[in-house]
Amino acid sequence: MLNFATGEKKIEHSVERLYSAADPAFGRAMGVLLGPAILHDNRFEALLNGDRIFPAMLTAIRDATKTITFESYIYWSDAIGKAFAEALAERARAGVKVHVLLDWVGSNKMDPTHLAVMEAAGVEVRKFHKPDCYSLARMNNRTHRKVLVVDGKVGFTGGVGIAGLWTGNAQDPQHWRDTHFRAEGPVVAQMQAVFLDNWIKATGAVLHGDDYFPALREAGDEAAQMFSSSPSGGSDSMHLMYLLAISAAHHSIHLSSAYFVPDALSTRALVDALERGVTVAIIVPGKHSDAAIVRRASRARWGALLAAGAEIHEYQPTMYHCKVLIVDGLMVSVGSTNFDTRSFRLNDEANLNIYAADFARRQIEVFNADLSQSRQISLHAWQRRPLAEKFLEHAASLVGAQL
Repeated sequence: MLNFATGEKKIEHSVERLYSAADPAFGRAMGVLLGPAILHDNRFEALLNGDRIFPAMLTAIRDATKTITFESYIYWSDAIGKAFAEALAERARAGVKVHVLLDWVGSNKMDPTHLAVMEAAGVEVRKFHKPDCYSLARMNNRTHRKVLVVDGKVGFTGGVGIAGLWTGNAQDPQHWRDTHFRAEGPVVAQMQAVFLDNWIKATGAVLHGDDYFPALREAGDEAAQMFSSSPSGGSDSMHLMYLLAISAAHHSIHLSSAYFVPDALSTRALVDALERGVTVAIIVPGKHSDAAIVRRASRARWGALLAAGAEIHEYQPTMYHCKVLIVDGLMVSVGSTNFDTRSFRLNDEANLNIYAADFARRQIEVFNADLSQSRQISLHAWQRRPLAEKFLEHAASLVGAQL
């Protein structure tokens, strides 16, 4: 089987609620049971849409003096792909050690000239799980992580890929809505370690030393951890992280999800939260979805959530590619993970978990701004959708594990 099943035991029972997100025991569980440790003294900036995201990333790259490590799922052929290739190549020519790891599937639309420009300049470029006769079984395990670390001091992560669809300001269906995050402080070392995890898998080479892991000074007052998962290192760990966070919710859950196909346990956790009085608001893509089958599979699974009182909203202006979970206005989890089985069990994923009330409040403001451009789906409307739609959605839901 081509990785359609991992062969590992999966979580089979609901996670018992033992504490709230405000309880120190929650932090201990997230930082000890799951790991890595929660680190203090960080600073984060949320970057909305390509007009803010790409200039910040390119500026960081152009300012690099020692090392650049960059991992991405999507890297396609267009002007932004060329801009990144040229910026990375220029730094390599200047003596900066540049390492780029791209998923083989996600980068299959990459212009070969972009690759040639980088390699000619001395950039080390590797493809994750490029198929050969010895590794066909790994094809369905993709690196979906999006991590950029510059000089071991500045990190970026979130939902964007390197493609023209992410440029602009979500102004029309050809320019997607997404958020990326810039980080400074001790947690950047964990971001570097996440990149190194897959770099070792792809190359067997270990990158270390002060150029990659410098001593990091206090940059702010926000606590965080960089959390990752992989089928080769405990495929259910990201799933468990989400279940623990949802079970700890006491007041509210705000979930932005580009691909929302909840399994039975995730649905049960959200329904349990609703039944204890937690407000659950979810934003998903509307008609401008890049994956019609995923949208159908998603809609097939809304019944129990809507019946329990969840608010589900479809974003209207363009494709909604955000991946953000906010719990009780205290914890924000951002990164590459979708709310589906592929992210929970098949992909290599990475999320930055930020524990800071002020930062969470600002992200709820962003969520509410997106909500104002979304259409709420009521239980009544969901129940009255045409039979043909119900049939197609049910059929799509049957293959939900691969979506």
